[in-house]
Amino acid sequence: MANKTKSNSNMPNGHLHELFVDELRDILGAEKQLLKGLKKMATKAEGESLKAAFEEHRMQTEEHVERLKKVFAFVNLSPRGKTCKAMEGLLNEADEIMESFEDAAVLDAALISAAQKVEHYEIASYGCLVTYANLMEHREAAELLSQTLEEEKNTDVKLTEIAMQEANMAM
Repeated sequence: MANKTKSNSNMPNGHLHELFVDELRDILGAEKQLLKGLKKMATKAEGESLKAAFEEHRMQTEEHVERLKKVFAFVNLSPRGKTCKAMEGLLNEADEIMESFEDAAVLDAALISAAQKVEHYEIASYGCLVTYANLMEHREAAELLSQTLEEEKNTDVKLTEIAMQEANMAM
């Protein structure tokens, strides 16, 4: 276990600092990885509303990256991401789905399934980060992270609506 550094020894719940930083780096890497994945999913999607949802979320993801850079600044760190193994796996699975169902009528439903797995990972990650930020009294960081968390939840709801109204329905 690492020793407390000067930067975290005087803050409330400073024992969470290293975990918070590691999770921030992980989600920054994940968001950057997702930008490429969303572009690919938007290209493969058949339905116009699903294509639009992927494009909209890609633009939101760009905002998430910028917001994360601000969070790093609030905690006096340089915004450095790391390869997110979970996102890497989720995007690899999305690639397999796109190849397996490339010409099938079920492609959009499969893409939504893959995208919702990504959203649920992001929701869990941002939920933890908001909790850690609040416990360490990083108010500005918690506010920015909460905003992103709500957007991730909204995207998940939107994907469910598209699935139930279009992609999962027999035409």
